[in-house]
Amino acid sequence: MGLILASASPRRSELLRKARIVFRTEPAHVPEQRSPHEEPKAYAERLARDKARAIAAKHPNDFVLGADTIVVCDAHVLEKPADELDAARMLRLLANRTHQVTTGVCLCGPQSEIVETETTRVTVAPLTDDEIADYIHTGEPMDKAGAYGIQGMFSRWVTAIEGDYFNVVGLPIARVYAILRRTGVL
Repeated sequence: MGLILASASPRRSELLRKARIVFRTEPAHVPEQRSPHEEPKAYAERLARDKARAIAAKHPNDFVLGADTIVVCDAHVLEKPADELDAARMLRLLANRTHQVTTGVCLCGPQSEIVETETTRVTVAPLTDDEIADYIHTGEPMDKAGAYGIQGMFSRWVTAIEGDYFNVVGLPIARVYAILRRTGVL
């Protein structure tokens, strides 16, 4: 039995490696479409579950970790931006306010399935149009929920964080470690 990360995210892989958790990756390709009236927390949980189940079906004797991170601001769910205009829209929405970052995690294993979420509050300083344009020009926001990476250049505008920093990076590693310990994976 081994642990499989059902994600292509280099950030999630890096977090697990740095925590010295042994795993291999097999990205899950599931539709990431929010259902009408689906609550943000339920959406993150469903996507994490769908990803873990997709890979677990191929590896019934292994444990599979699925995860999905979303950003929520004023009831708007912000996923990865479609393009640079979408990234600018998201960054304007996040500027000078506090938003929530929620990651759903699901561990599927032989005869078990655990789904949990972690939510972190992040406060962002005011951003000028030039700062937004310069940030988008780096390419950094284009593959990240909410159009930013807290661990990169965007860190200069994060004025407060309440909760798990690693959750904002893409994986609440302490919560994942606790789940892995509880289930006997580690």
